Amino acid sequence: MPPAPLVDTAKLDFTRVVADQAAIRVRNLQRFEMEQLTAIIHVDSENHLVIGYKDVTDDEFWVRGHMPGFPIMPGVVMCEVAAQIASYYSHNLAGPGRIIGFGGMEEIRFRGQVRPGDRLVMVAKASRLHPRQTIFDTQGFVGDQMVFHGRIIGLTLPFKPEGLE
Repeated sequence: MPPAPLVDTAKLDFTRVVADQAAIRVRNLQRFEMEQLTAIIHVDSENHLVIGYKDVTDDEFWVRGHMPGFPIMPGVVMCEVAAQIASYYSHNLAGPGRIIGFGGMEEIRFRGQVRPGDRLVMVAKASRLHPRQTIFDTQGFVGDQMVFHGRIIGLTLPFKPEGLE
């Protein structure tokens, strides 16, 4: 049995974009094929809730091989979408010379397919926000169907990009 939805997806306003891809890039370092968020549509700092989405297209890196003739978004990519929305929300916790990286996941379940043409709506609610560790309960939806849920854990890592002093 899936958990109760964190939000009513029917009440989401997709016309009110809080952060587009350019704004997401300011907080999240992933680029090219690893950019998994299209937009952030809701940030509630009081309740530590963030909602965004990934518009899944025919030219995703995984479409050709997973599965030929019937492309289905790999579960690990759904986990990455969840981690990126959690990272977006908690970007400023780590401090200078550090980032919040992917530390783990728990209780992950896949309950439906995500295919090209779908909009995967990802909801994340922080249950722990600390400079050393973050924990988010996450849920993914296509329409009103929950297709993914689980807990995403972030941990603080040293960060010094190559070529930068």
